[in-house]
Amino acid sequence: MTAPPDQPLAGRTIGLTRPEAGALGAHLTELGAAVVHVPLLAIAEPADGGASLRRALARLAAFDWVVVTSRNGAEAVGAAVAAHPAVRLAAVGPTTGATLADLAGRPVDLVATVPRVDGLLAEFPGPAARVLVAQADRAGDELTGGLTARGHDVEAVVAYATVSRRPPVEEVARLDAVDAVVFASGSAVESWVEARGPSMPPVIVAVGPMTARAARRFGVTVTHVAASPDPAGVGAALVAALHR
Repeated sequence: MTAPPDQPLAGRTIGLTRPEAGALGAHLTELGAAVVHVPLLAIAEPADGGASLRRALARLAAFDWVVVTSRNGAEAVGAAVAAHPAVRLAAVGPTTGATLADLAGRPVDLVATVPRVDGLLAEFPGPAARVLVAQADRAGDELTGGLTARGHDVEAVVAYATVSRRPPVEEVARLDAVDAVVFASGSAVESWVEARGPSMPPVIVAVGPMTARAARRFGVTVTHVAASPDPAGVGAALVAALHR
């Protein structure tokens, strides 16, 4: 029986491993999928208890821009940037941008059209500026290095930590029946391998090329890469993959 056109994932089961199913889980449900959410990562305080972040936020007047790459980063800086309306704000994507705008009480100056680090770098304006980047402890240097190469004076600070979560056996077993799994980071792939070994479903979707490259370090070959990491982009990748 053919699924209705507005529910192209009807009859499919999708595994999500991020800390929260969030908007992606809701979107996949709207597409007809059964969502199995087994968090393999958890968000925690930085190793220094947030001391470096607090010191940087105490000097916000010294920066021209604050850049965040996730909703967690936006939540970490939102209250502070609300008190500094002269500091310009940038976010990697619309979900992160919406969170930051809500907490800051004003629009975000730059939300990347292509919601990835390379998209933000492509749109980040000149002239040279003082930039504070609030990111995860496992973040790579693509953003900070790219901004520095463009002449900006960049200070990166750890806003939160991403730690592996070892779910109980009964939770891990729920992933046995999924038709596809979505990975949002190399850390999630690492946690999957720790929890389940290298066994994977037939369809593995990464939210972007950086995640796909990171997955290879753990011996996992991603079968499909979403054109954008937002729910629509990931949903489209899953529909295309599972209808082949």
